[in-house]
Amino acid sequence: MTGADLGVIIRQTAKQQNKTLMAAVKAQRDRYAGLAAKAKDKTAKDRFKQLAKDATEQGMAAAKRLQMSADNAADSYARSMRKAVEALQIAEAAQAMKAQSTEKDKAPKKAAPAKKTAKKAKKPKKR
Repeated sequence: MTGADLGVIIRQTAKQQNKTLMAAVKAQRDRYAGLAAKAKDKTAKDRFKQLAKDATEQGMAAAKRLQMSADNAADSYARSMRKAVEALQIAEAAQAMKAQSTEKDKAPKKAAPAKKTAKKAKKPKKR
């Protein structure tokens, strides 16, 4: 999985955990259903059937919370990586602009053309 996006790995791991959790919930439900089938009086049967329903409901709620947490973690990771990339791009752009400005400062300036100053010949003074 090298090179894979961490968000995908987070979601896959949660999916595996969710399957494991749901298998355990179903096993617990089946256990209570079996106890209900073996019960001899009606109150015990009803109690075990209710336990089976409650175990299924609580297990499904836990699986849903687990999936939601994994989705939030994957989304948070993706968001933070986008922000990190944006910050890196901004830093690179600032560095490029700084490099351009230093290149302009270091570039030799063209010498200004020499001013042609022609001296006027002095006219002799009239006396």
